[in-house]
Amino acid sequence: MALKTYKLAQKSRVSETEEESSVLTVAGLTKAIRGVLEDSFLDVTVEGEISNFVDHRSGHRYFTLKDSEAQISCVFWKTRPLNFDAQDGMKVICRGRLTVYPPRGNYQLDVFQMRPSGIGDLQLAYEELYRRLESEGLFDISRKRPIPRFPQTIGIVTSENGAALQDILTVLRRRYPVVRVLLRPVAVQGVGAELEIARAIQEFNLYNPSPNLSPKGERNKKILLSPLGERLGEGVQKPDVIIVGRGGGSLEDLWSFNEEAVARAIFASKIPVISAVGHEVDVTIADFVADLRAPTPTAAAELATPDSEELISVIDSVRTGVVRLMRQMMRENKLQVERGSDAGWLAGNIVNAIQTRRERMNSEILNASTSVIHSLERRRLHLERDAARLSAMNPDRVLDRGYTALESPDGEIIPRLQNLLSGGEKNGILIFADGRITVRFD
Repeated sequence: MALKTYKLAQKSRVSETEEESSVLTVAGLTKAIRGVLEDSFLDVTVEGEISNFVDHRSGHRYFTLKDSEAQISCVFWKTRPLNFDAQDGMKVICRGRLTVYPPRGNYQLDVFQMRPSGIGDLQLAYEELYRRLESEGLFDISRKRPIPRFPQTIGIVTSENGAALQDILTVLRRRYPVVRVLLRPVAVQGVGAELEIARAIQEFNLYNPSPNLSPKGERNKKILLSPLGERLGEGVQKPDVIIVGRGGGSLEDLWSFNEEAVARAIFASKIPVISAVGHEVDVTIADFVADLRAPTPTAAAELATPDSEELISVIDSVRTGVVRLMRQMMRENKLQVERGSDAGWLAGNIVNAIQTRRERMNSEILNASTSVIHSLERRRLHLERDAARLSAMNPDRVLDRGYTALESPDGEIIPRLQNLLSGGEKNGILIFADGRITVRFD
């Protein structure tokens, strides 16, 4: 909403109706100011010194950004990552948008990203983020995945116009010209570059092949290339490996690869990632999280692909071995055929084969006989043991040891005398080992 302007006129020339129509409410004026400011300052980058920094228990951060001549209130919401310990007096660069808070009638900077300004503070932020991510396990060797030996497609996250891309394509042209390259152009330095890099890695993991590839120079679109740098006009499968990097530069130039957003995108990637940031002496947070660190973009292309000349050499060696083996087999087969045409040699082989079969059969018969004999012996021992147990349980054997048994006149064994007498019976039969007698109980 544009801010309306009103001419001041002498009261004598302005009617009461006109005067009343030009009067705004406080809310109306604030709303008009809010529309002008928020529409005009949607994305600004400001450098200044932190003052009155408050890390609220809600997770939001409130502070003032100031210099020698002015100051502005700032808010940094808890949903946005802050990868260093912000403190009063620290010089920072903030990217955000202006917003107006109507209840108080003031404006503030809604911060999207914030990073230290100056080499010393950058190094401090680097060390703090390194310690935190290391404690979370993002650098663990055990989680790193092997790089595919024969990739069909390589995804590259870098600047489309940078020297790093040309270095990578030059190596691929020499080493492995059959591979296809899927380029995701991104900014590799400056405020917001880390978000482009992180988003590119995420998109490669979610990539769906499509023939609608971007025209040259259009940012944030995928471009399918051959190793020669030629644009291809058809879709391609999801990359087998991703190279993320850029050429050399200062610590500030490389800082996007020290941002937490990039580190977590690499960690979450299901596709193996090779980091290739700067020169060999440059080490970034992305290098520690990646599955493989390359000292330069050129080295990254070498680590991602086999050498076609070496492959040709291996193939020639295998072919030579196969030819040698085939010739040896042909000689042996020829010798077998020649021997087969000799009747004496053939008869001797038949006799030897029969003799071998006879010996094998005799051995199997002997083994079977021995097995049957052993089985029968085991069964005999089991029967003898069971017979001994049954004999021990025979009542007659108990009588042989001097015991007697009481039997009723009708032949029922009486275990207790009371059982006999309770039925009114006075007579019983005592059974001994060598005979029986009838007794009367009074």
